[in-house]
Amino acid sequence: MTWVKVCGLSKPSEARAAAEAGADAVGLVMVPGSPRVIRPDLAATIVAATNLKAYLLTMDATPAEMLDLAGFIGVTGIQPYGRLRDATIEAAIRAGLDVLLPVGVGDERVSLLDVDDEVTPLVDTADADRHGGTGRRFDTDLVDPAGRDWVLAGGLNPDNVVDAIGHAKPWGVDASSGLESTPGKKELSLITRFVEEAKSA
Repeated sequence: MTWVKVCGLSKPSEARAAAEAGADAVGLVMVPGSPRVIRPDLAATIVAATNLKAYLLTMDATPAEMLDLAGFIGVTGIQPYGRLRDATIEAAIRAGLDVLLPVGVGDERVSLLDVDDEVTPLVDTADADRHGGTGRRFDTDLVDPAGRDWVLAGGLNPDNVVDAIGHAKPWGVDASSGLESTPGKKELSLITRFVEEAKSA
């Protein structure tokens, strides 16, 4: 059964809806400028609302900053972006946190062969200006999974996730903007439908 993450939450009710529908994980955005960025205290409240795995999305966070945030919020993993990503990943692994490694796909073929075994690739649409939440899909035929688990993201919603899973055959899927009425505003019904559709595929 497909692993499902609902990302960019801003309310405890969204986490509860994801959990009730059968999701495996949620994502909490700490990236300045994102329409989905929330305060650490709100993120902690959202994490406390369910027993789902929770991932912290950061941009240019130092290892110390990431560990402080992760501990305060109570997440089980991270999804790091930016120039300090490698150092942040090393610190997360030492601390026992799961790591979703963002891998961008543009017009060229991407192999996951060289991705470290200690992290899980999260393959998304490459965008020089935005890190996730683009609402755009990419050509999954350009991805060579190299026989490993990977998470598909980028433009997924309740209407296309079954076809996407059937075609790309990822281990997991992740959605954010495709579950919103406006940027940063999740619709509970879309969360429920997305999770249920993904789990049925």
